[in-house]
Amino acid sequence: MTTSSSERGVSLGMPELPAPPYPDDVRARLESDAREVIARYPDSRSALLPLLHLVQSEEGHVTRTGMQFCADMLDLTTAEVTAVATFYTMYRRRPSGDYQVGVCTNTLCAVMGGDAIFEELQEHLGIGNGETTDDGKVTLEHIECNAACDFAPVVMVNWEFFDNQTPESATRMVDDLRAGRPVAPTRGAPLCTFKETARILAGFPDEREGAVEATGSAGPASLIGLKLAKGEAAPARVVHPRGEAPRDTPPHEPSPTEHLSSHDAPQETSASDPAHPSPTTLDGGDSPRPSGSSGPAAEEEE
Repeated sequence: MTTSSSERGVSLGMPELPAPPYPDDVRARLESDAREVIARYPDSRSALLPLLHLVQSEEGHVTRTGMQFCADMLDLTTAEVTAVATFYTMYRRRPSGDYQVGVCTNTLCAVMGGDAIFEELQEHLGIGNGETTDDGKVTLEHIECNAACDFAPVVMVNWEFFDNQTPESATRMVDDLRAGRPVAPTRGAPLCTFKETARILAGFPDEREGAVEATGSAGPASLIGLKLAKGEAAPARVVHPRGEAPRDTPPHEPSPTEHLSSHDAPQETSASDPAHPSPTTLDGGDSPRPSGSSGPAAEEEE
């Protein structure tokens, strides 16, 4: 007796059914937004990246329906849209959490503690790389570089910075996110959900009160090249190997304007650690954002 292909669990390679359409009211709303985006570009194909963010803001990830919508609006094939959606890591291809927690595990962040943070969060949340907690709140992933090496190790939540992290502060931060407690980034705009972030990345204004005024800056270590170019040369100082004191030379005490980067000495952690509020400043000035901590401790202080 012979068995059929289906009984043997063998796929015949049948083509996938067409993507289901958006409901009429959703499509009408997205079409209106899409036309506004497309009108910004002389070549409509250039609007593909923001349109992918737009459909991602609808469902929290780029679905087949979303890619078909982009193809229809831009007169592209779904293969052309898929090629772009699968290339860029900011586009999610499966359901993900309200908060995308990315831990930098590139060389500098890794040796400064990024690997330890990532391992601790995997253990604490019970999920692996690219996975989401059961409550749908947090998706965890490792990121190759957050372009903030002078604040290593760095964690990002929906692309907002959490600088100078530790396993303890990162764990506290994800617990606060899952519990619905306020969490303030070290710098940049206040946190919003991943869907809201995607709509902003599509090019629509952030209408939350105070969000536009909130800002951040590169740290003094990142700006030293600019200072040198302007002729603002800093006094030379000798950095001795870690743990080795200079002979016959008094220890160097940095001035208030001199920055010790994470490479030179341990730094205070971000605002998510109540015991060590972030010292982030703008070019040596006062920070435009409050350094209030998150969680119950902050609420008690208030």
